[in-house]
Amino acid sequence: MRGVRVVLIGGTSNVGKSAVARVVADRLGFECLSTDKLARHPGRPWRTAEWEVPPHVAEHYGGLTVDELIRSVLDHYDRLWPRIEELVTARAAEGGTGTGLVLEGSALWPVPVAELGVRRTAAVWLTADDAVVRARVRTAGHYEAATAAEQHLMDQFLARTERYQKLMLDAVDGLGLDHIDTGAGHSVAELADLVLATVDAQLAVGRSPDGD
Repeated sequence: MRGVRVVLIGGTSNVGKSAVARVVADRLGFECLSTDKLARHPGRPWRTAEWEVPPHVAEHYGGLTVDELIRSVLDHYDRLWPRIEELVTARAAEGGTGTGLVLEGSALWPVPVAELGVRRTAAVWLTADDAVVRARVRTAGHYEAATAAEQHLMDQFLARTERYQKLMLDAVDGLGLDHIDTGAGHSVAELADLVLATVDAQLAVGRSPDGD
């Protein structure tokens, strides 16, 4: 890994960031952390067996337009960035004396990550076709069995997610940063291999010589 001590894995919701990050961290013997643990924005608006959608989350997705939803989440990531930068800088500065870090999350917006002047740091973004993300969300939220109100919240979440990914990919492509399609039939282990190979080839944060 050529001395890399921090691996950043960005991407929109439901592209497999958490699962891939855990495997990458295990392979490297690093700690795995989500940006959601630093400061959480209203989460996924669908019920599970263990969790009910809080009223403020339902109000957030039900009361805002898609433009307002994307502005809200991007503003949240702007506010969160100084904490992310501080964490990355501190971990990278430890070199071989501390535990390395794999940090994943949608809050890893391409522009500030690409501007990081931090040694021993690498980054890659995960993507998936909108249809893949839509199927994953609808399966998780039991969309067909949900009420019309519940379906509306999922639809709003998906619209924001798709808009986020388009904006993110525009930024990634414009900056020549590395990204990997997770919906191409790869297993989590294979995706972890791809992340590690991409990271190992990078000459600057997020950029390998063959940059996608």
